[in-house]
Amino acid sequence: MRIAIIGAGCSGLTAIKNLLEAGLQDLVCYEKSGEIGGNWVYTATSGHSSISRATHTISSKYLSQFSDFPMPDEYPDYPSHRQILTYFQAYTSHFQLEKYIRFNVEVLHVAKIDNQRWQLLLSDGTQSEFDYLLVANGHLTIPRHPEWRENFSGRYIHAHDFKTGESLQDQRVLVIGAGNSGCDCAVEASRYANRVDISIRTPQYIIPKFIMGKPTDTFAASFQWLPKKLQSLLQKIALRLQIGKYRDYGLPEPDFSPTNAHPTINSEIFDRIRHGKIHPRPNVHGISGQTVHFADGSSAHYDVILAATGYQISFPFFDPNFISWEDTAHVSLYLRIFHPDHPSLFFIGLIQPQGCIWTLTDVQSKLIAQLLIHNIQLPPDWRKQAIDEGKYWPSQFIPRPRHSLEVHYYPYLQHLNRILARK
Repeated sequence: MRIAIIGAGCSGLTAIKNLLEAGLQDLVCYEKSGEIGGNWVYTATSGHSSISRATHTISSKYLSQFSDFPMPDEYPDYPSHRQILTYFQAYTSHFQLEKYIRFNVEVLHVAKIDNQRWQLLLSDGTQSEFDYLLVANGHLTIPRHPEWRENFSGRYIHAHDFKTGESLQDQRVLVIGAGNSGCDCAVEASRYANRVDISIRTPQYIIPKFIMGKPTDTFAASFQWLPKKLQSLLQKIALRLQIGKYRDYGLPEPDFSPTNAHPTINSEIFDRIRHGKIHPRPNVHGISGQTVHFADGSSAHYDVILAATGYQISFPFFDPNFISWEDTAHVSLYLRIFHPDHPSLFFIGLIQPQGCIWTLTDVQSKLIAQLLIHNIQLPPDWRKQAIDEGKYWPSQFIPRPRHSLEVHYYPYLQHLNRILARK
C-alpha cells in the first residue's frame, strides 16, 4: 500500500502523522516549496502564501491546538503567523514527520491508472505510482479576480499579494470585500494611506475577537448544546451588547442568522471606522480609469484597489475535465473527503469551517487512516450520500461562492467522531 500526499501545510502534516500512527509507513508527501507550513510561511514577496506581515489567527489558541500537541502556555489568545509556523515546525519535529516529505518537488500532473491507482509526474523529471492519493494542497492559493479588474487604470492588488501597508503611504485606497482578508487589509492600509474606503456588496457579520472578556470562539462554544435557533438568538444579543448596531458604523445590517454565513472576526475595524480612518462604501457599480462608481450613485477617485475577492478551488495537477469545482456551488464529497467516482482519492482540508481548519483535518486524517487499515468501513450508500451532502451544505448558508466549502464546525466534527467511534 503506497500512499502519496500533496502538500506539507497543516493538512498534509496531520495526514502524515495520523497515517504513521496507524502503522502506514510507505508514504511520501510532496511539497513544492523548501519548508513545511503552507500558507503560514510568510514571505515579503508574492508567492504561495496569502498571509500578510500583520496576520494573526482568527480562532483562539484554545480551539486551534491539536488534541495531542498543545500550544505553548506563553502563546497569546490569538497567535501571530510566526508563532503558528513555529508550532507546526515543533509538531513536525515531535512526530518526526520531515523524513517523509520531499521538499522542492512539485506534483505537475496526476493521472488515474489501472486498479484505482495513481501516477504522479514530478518536477524533478521522475514519475511514481501510488495506491492512494491524499490531496492537501489548500484552497487559498489561486486568487479570484473581479470582472472589472482591467477597467481600473490605477494600481490593482489582490489580497493574496498584499504583505504590508508601507507601499500605500499617502494613497487613496479602496478595499473590495469585508471578509476576514478584506477587513485585515483595510485595517493595515489605514495605518499608512491617506484615505481607505471599504466596499461591501452584501451585509456581513463582523464579530469582535472578544465577547464578554472571552475569545469569541470559546464564548460561542459554551452554548453549542443549545438548539440552533436559540444559539443564533444568543449570538445576536451578545453582538448587540458588544458593538451596538452595524448601521452605527455605516455598515449594512445583516438580515440572516449569524450561523448562515462565514463570519468575519475582527475587532479593529470598528475602532478604525469610528475614528474616521476607514469609510464603508456600497457595492461597486462600475469603473472608468481611476474613478469608481458605487451602487448608491456616488463616485470617488482611487490610486489603489485592494481586492479581497476570494480564491478559486484549484487542483493544477488534475486535468480540468477530470475534477473541477470552480464553477459549481455543489462539491459532492462524502464527509467532504471521499469522491464518489474515485474511492482511492481523499481530500484533506477542502473545507471552510466556522472555526479552526487544522483541528478538523486532524480528525479527517484519523478517519482515512482507520479506513485504510480496515478498522472502519464507509456505509454502502456513501456515494449517494456524497451527492446529497454536496447539496446539503450549501443549503445551510446564504448563496455565496465562499460557501461552497463551508461547514458548521461542531456538527461536522461530531459527525466524524461518531464514525471513528464505531471502529
